[in-house]
Amino acid sequence: MSKIFIIGLPRTGTTSISVALLDMGLLVAHTAFTKKAFEVADAVSDAPCFSDYKQLDVLFPNAKFIYLNRDLKAWLPSITMLLEKMAPHLCLKTGHFNPVLKRSFQQTFPNIHPLNECELTACYTQHQQAVLEYFKDRDDFLSLDVSEQGALFTLKQFLGMPTDGDTNFAKLNVGRNVANWREYKHPNKVNANLAGAEHRKFFDYS
Repeated sequence: MSKIFIIGLPRTGTTSISVALLDMGLLVAHTAFTKKAFEVADAVSDAPCFSDYKQLDVLFPNAKFIYLNRDLKAWLPSITMLLEKMAPHLCLKTGHFNPVLKRSFQQTFPNIHPLNECELTACYTQHQQAVLEYFKDRDDFLSLDVSEQGALFTLKQFLGMPTDGDTNFAKLNVGRNVANWREYKHPNKVNANLAGAEHRKFFDYS
């Protein structure tokens, strides 16, 4: 199977689609910060996919890309809550998050401190427009809202997977819960920091 990259922004359903892909029997990384994690996983979601989709398109020319869209009225309070929790750890110099994650967020959400709906709306819109323009008229791209009826069926069709069973996504990682992926136990989960022959080295896009 081709690599699958989920390039929707955080809080658009990345956990829901990642769990669905696990249940389809795929190896899934929700965030991936090493070459090895990208090599091992069948599907990767969240950071850095939402910022690095152009580079990944070059590195994995047969990959499929899935953009997740969400109603802005629901996304804005959700992303605000997430970024408020993450903000102290996203500083490029002093934040303790993985450098790849920090870069990915800083590129996608620049100049948003203090947080406000106008700036966040601009970040969402700019990302969406850039993605849709880049993948225009391509058959290896799907735009999906995981809250819509039949969305899981649409995903299965796009991936060429059996379409029996559930046709809708389970609602996961809702409210103020932002740790659902860590809590979800599954043998097909791929560690974001998986080490390989090059230890924990990431791609050199240059």
